[in-house]
Amino acid sequence: MTFVRGLVDRLLLISAVVAGGLVPGFIAQYRQRLGGRLDQARIDLAPWQQIADRFFHGDLHRLIEYHLASRDPAFHSEGAAIDALVTSVQRLQAEVAALHGSLFQQAAYLAVHPDPGVVRATLADWVPTFGLSAEAIVFALAFAALVWLVFQCLWSVTAFGGRRLSARRRRAGAGGRESSTALAEGDR
Repeated sequence: MTFVRGLVDRLLLISAVVAGGLVPGFIAQYRQRLGGRLDQARIDLAPWQQIADRFFHGDLHRLIEYHLASRDPAFHSEGAAIDALVTSVQRLQAEVAALHGSLFQQAAYLAVHPDPGVVRATLADWVPTFGLSAEAIVFALAFAALVWLVFQCLWSVTAFGGRRLSARRRRAGAGGRESSTALAEGDR
C-alpha cells in the first residue's frame, strides 16, 4: 500500500505543479478577453456619450432619464438599452480593475467572481501556456503544495477510518467467536 500511496502522491504533485503553472496563462487570456469586451462596450457607448455631450452637458444619466421619460415606446426602449450599456461598462471596468493585482489576488478574484460567459469563451479559445515568471513559478509551487496537503489530509483521514473499521470488525469477529464458544461449552 505504501508503494501505491507514494506513486499517487508523486503523480498528483507533478500534475498539480503543471496545473498551477497553467493558471497564470489562463488568467492572462481571461483578462485580455475581458479587456476586449470593455473596449467594445466603450465603443458602443461613445455615440450616446456624444449626444449627452451636445444636449445634456455630458451627463449620460440625464440622457437616459430623458429617454425613459418618453411616452414613445421605441424611445423608452432606447433609454433602457443605454442604461444597460452604461451598467455593463461599469461592471467590466470594475472587473478589469480587480484583475490588476498580484497573480494570487487575480486567482482569488476569479475563484470567487468569475464571469461565466467570459470563462466559457476563454476556455473555448484557450491556448495552454506555462508561466515562467517568478510569480507564476511561485504560484505553481504554492498551488501544488496546497493540493498535496489536501491529498495528505484526505489520505490520512481515509486510512484512519479504514484502520478503525478494520479494528472494529476484528473485535466483532473475536467477540462473536468467544460468545459462540461460551454457548458451546454451556450446552455440554
